[in-house]
Amino acid sequence: MKKNGLLVLLAALLVIIPLWWARGSEFGGTDDQAEKAIQTLNPHYRPWFESIFTPPGSEVETLLFSLQAALGAGVIGYVVGLYKGRSERKNSHDSRI
Repeated sequence: MKKNGLLVLLAALLVIIPLWWARGSEFGGTDDQAEKAIQTLNPHYRPWFESIFTPPGSEVETLLFSLQAALGAGVIGYVVGLYKGRSERKNSHDSRI
């Protein structure tokens, strides 16, 4: 039980320390940085197409990104569990033979 508590504390510190260290910084996405770099290199550049959907605010954009990450983690967890279950079932079947 102590080991789990220590791991949770370590995970919380890994989140809190960088945010405290860089307080007052603006956290922009890579899309913004890429757009600025393109405008610097080629001010007359025009995108090939426009976005189909533009979220109404940064909160909605963050929500959609979080949902995407959660869905991906769920799929990965399901696949890992599926293969682990198959391997355990195969090992228990092989040990009976």
